[in-house]
Amino acid sequence: MTKKVIVSACLAGLNCRYDGDNKKRNDIVEMVKRGEAIPVCPEQLGGLSTPREPAEAVGDQILTVNGRDVTFEYQKGAQEALLIAELTGATEALLKSKSPMCGAGSVYDGSFSGKMKEDDGIFTKLLKKSSIKVTSVD
Repeated sequence: MTKKVIVSACLAGLNCRYDGDNKKRNDIVEMVKRGEAIPVCPEQLGGLSTPREPAEAVGDQILTVNGRDVTFEYQKGAQEALLIAELTGATEALLKSKSPMCGAGSVYDGSFSGKMKEDDGIFTKLLKKSSIKVTSVD
């Protein structure tokens, strides 16, 4: 049986980033084509539109650049994406770096200045609690 990997949908070429673009990586596209990877966009699963305002973790909240609280949508989307990971038997994830949802080890610091802080995104934290290995991908 082929091992299943959850991947950030933007890395698989889907135009789901906050700016309506993607961060396509051909190696990840090929994994999806071979049936080895399942693309998910937790932000969209949480009900956020594409494009959308950039958001960063500010304390325990996720706020957009204009101060809108999207914590609920982020939490809902992370839970839905985790359910997909569990239903498919995924044992690892390749997620977009720096994101307040998918970042692993380092995320934007909440100042919207491009500065980073040591932390994990909301989805990454849930995956790790479920013993799913997370690797951050640029």
